[in-house]
Amino acid sequence: MAVNVGGVMVGGKHPIVVQSMTNTDTADTTSTVNQVMQLARAGSELVRVTVNTEDAAKAVPRIVDTLDKFGVHVPIIGDFHYNGHILLRKYPECARALAKYRINPGNVNIGRKTDDNFRTMIEAAIEFDKPVRIGVNWGSLDQQLLTRMMDENAASAHPLDAREVTLNAIVASGVLSAQAAESYGLSRDKIIISAKVSGVPDLIDVYRKLGAQCDYALHLGLTEAGMGAKGIVATAAALSVLLQEGIGDTIRASLTPAPNGDRTEEVLVSQQVLQSLELRSFTPQVTACPGCGRTTSVFFQELAESIQGYLRAQMPVWKGRYAGVEELKVAVMGCVVNGPGESKHANIGISLPGTFEEPVAPVYVDGRLFRTLRGDGIVQEFTDILNSYVERKYGLGEVAETAGGH
Repeated sequence: MAVNVGGVMVGGKHPIVVQSMTNTDTADTTSTVNQVMQLARAGSELVRVTVNTEDAAKAVPRIVDTLDKFGVHVPIIGDFHYNGHILLRKYPECARALAKYRINPGNVNIGRKTDDNFRTMIEAAIEFDKPVRIGVNWGSLDQQLLTRMMDENAASAHPLDAREVTLNAIVASGVLSAQAAESYGLSRDKIIISAKVSGVPDLIDVYRKLGAQCDYALHLGLTEAGMGAKGIVATAAALSVLLQEGIGDTIRASLTPAPNGDRTEEVLVSQQVLQSLELRSFTPQVTACPGCGRTTSVFFQELAESIQGYLRAQMPVWKGRYAGVEELKVAVMGCVVNGPGESKHANIGISLPGTFEEPVAPVYVDGRLFRTLRGDGIVQEFTDILNSYVERKYGLGEVAETAGGH
């Protein structure tokens, strides 16, 4: 089921969408705008902001307007908890400016005798023609629903363990809330569901259950992935299994940044997961060997780092000029064992001399030996060859030549 989120299509046969979230005080318009622009320029296609106070709600239209003036048109999602029904009604300009509302069924009164808070948010979504994400989180799971399902399980002839019942309750919370939203008049193509937990096996199990029970668009992500390598590895491990199984329409890497760290890291991790699975392409990829006793020099590592940084820095310019350049594959290898072979598999590759090897660096282009580099200018010469290759293969000149040939 495809959902239109401010012009970005999520679900159906559309590409999997990368999203992120600010960690600024939303009421601080300047800081929030700056971070949204950073995330958008890094490649976040949707950006969520916290809307938890009246000042935050008042700031949302200013944030969206300022972004538009800077030419940044990324859809902004409002993250609501506890008081969303109040803020959406009291500040209609906020409701209108947002591209989507996130509702957590664990902290609205869905499932109670009266569910006015949940209903009010759905009615706002209908009035302003906005999609919603029903965002279940096991840290704030509807305890009334969980208790009822635990009691029913205890009375069953074949009771499940507590973990299984909890996962079933998470799925039920999302599906039942989505069905309730539909009963209030929100169309099916306005609903996205997420069911977030923080454990990798739990996330895989809960989304397999969710995917089997409904056809709503699904947002994937660990709820608190963690810091550094732990967060990155856990995110990649969980999302890769599900994405390979065809489960998931939009993703986020919920990484904990280091103090004053770069928030855009979570965008790059999400992109890399998708590109590693060959589901989408965002930036040219660099293959580099890990090094061993044959490569005691750090030169190949320095070159690999330099080329990778150069490619990412060039992408904002290249993306508009060279269609398809994000699929470019570059190899920077450190010795003769796998260097030539790996270089031949790439679009363009270099095999640097390993320890005690002849001080030459053969460069391969599209599987053929192109040139052998020597001396102190290898980095610049290789960069020049790379630039020429990009211009020749992805430039308008090649397109015009091909068209003329027909």
